[in-house]
Amino acid sequence: MVQKSGTFVPSERAELRRKYITGISSALQEELGNSARAAKTIMQWTGSSERAAKYWLAGARAPNGPQLLMLARNSDKVMRAFVRLAGREDLELAVRLTAVEASLAQAISIVQSVKHQ
Repeated sequence: MVQKSGTFVPSERAELRRKYITGISSALQEELGNSARAAKTIMQWTGSSERAAKYWLAGARAPNGPQLLMLARNSDKVMRAFVRLAGREDLELAVRLTAVEASLAQAISIVQSVKHQ
């Protein structure tokens, strides 16, 4: 009997990969749109090629681990998508609160700078 060559991917893993690809793509599109400028921003964030950035935006492929970390550092939407995909919705609130806290700190800084002029 001849053994088949190639890689076997269980259907559950394939479904998870599909959800990962579409989840990250949707998050990037929500954050940046689907323009050439969006691809360039992704390239700056991750150091990836333009082709890779366009694939991620189109939902044809997904970033690897280090690239995902760099995207999540720069994009709240990517971070939230990752938390949801990991099944850790309880952490999503913490991510949102951190973003709100940063926005409030920025607003306070602006008010104080205007007040001292």
